[in-house]
Amino acid sequence: MRITGMTPTPRQLNRATLDRQLLLRREPVDVPGAVERVVAIQAQEPASPYIALWNRVAGFDPAALDEAFTSGAVRKASLMRITLHAVTAADHAVFHHAMLPVLRASRLYDKRFKAMDITVEQADALLEHLLEFAAVPRAKAEIEELLHAHVGDVGQPGVWWALRTYGGLVHAPTGGPWSFGQRPSYLAAPAEPRERLECVAELVRRYLTGFGPATVADVNQFTMLPRTTIREALELLELERYGEYLDVPDGTIPDRDTLAPPRLMAMWDSTLLAYADRGRIIPPEYRRVVIGNNGDTLPTLLVDGYVAGVWRPLADGTIEMTAFHALNDDQWAALAVEASEMRKFLGDREPQVYRRYARWWSGLPAHDVRIV
Repeated sequence: MRITGMTPTPRQLNRATLDRQLLLRREPVDVPGAVERVVAIQAQEPASPYIALWNRVAGFDPAALDEAFTSGAVRKASLMRITLHAVTAADHAVFHHAMLPVLRASRLYDKRFKAMDITVEQADALLEHLLEFAAVPRAKAEIEELLHAHVGDVGQPGVWWALRTYGGLVHAPTGGPWSFGQRPSYLAAPAEPRERLECVAELVRRYLTGFGPATVADVNQFTMLPRTTIREALELLELERYGEYLDVPDGTIPDRDTLAPPRLMAMWDSTLLAYADRGRIIPPEYRRVVIGNNGDTLPTLLVDGYVAGVWRPLADGTIEMTAFHALNDDQWAALAVEASEMRKFLGDREPQVYRRYARWWSGLPAHDVRIV
């Protein structure tokens, strides 16, 4: 590992993240290329990958992401932090192998699994039947019927609760405004044997391409992989070191004064969650405001590259923007342009996206509220 220079300043780290996450400018890149560039898009809420790419891709057409999900070029699956992410098919094949011990442990060592009348060996044997059955998309009810036929009632939450997390399944598109609805279907993803530590190393390298420079603690936060495993994987990589920060050899670090345009970010946007030090994007005083105890992360306003407030669509199709501190007229004007374009984008699919999270807005600090 090569020691190359001074530790980047906090503002340089902010600009590096924005640059690699395509947030300094919307880039003329196709959907698979954009997903590869940003590495992994949080996808718990079906609309979020679409809004994430709308913020990043010039002339983004949501139908292109529909097609990428349908063709399998982009896959939605449980991966890092045991949450749903949208990634390229090539990255999914690697990331799943890298994350598999963590995904398994999150279920098989859980007291809820241990309380069920089934062994780990039985669950793994069931997985073979499940993957064969899910060679075509299968709904949850179909899968649970198959599993019940093999092992009967094993108690709650049921063996499917475990298998769907670590079994190598991806979500199959079911239609609706954002490809996936609230009742998902599942599809077995082709998987070939891989050397696990090499997969971890590639996951770390890919993380650094999209989020670096970063520390071992940051990689741990992004993945939930043990730090000892991360350090072992680092031995397989040729990286640059800036103090405690690691980076890929060709990683860019823009000037600290690089302009950052305003953005209306999706819920759970990966840039807000990818670091042990969330201050890279979220001012410390706002962290508990926009990220709940259960991990729910609100749709935020970025101003000068940092979280400055939140946004939401209202029932009449307008966009409400709440700033946590004073913004100047130019900043509000730029946000208004973004909000106007967001209205058009959502209007074709789901004008009041995220409406089931409306309870969050009670008690938010509101220095100023604007409606567009």
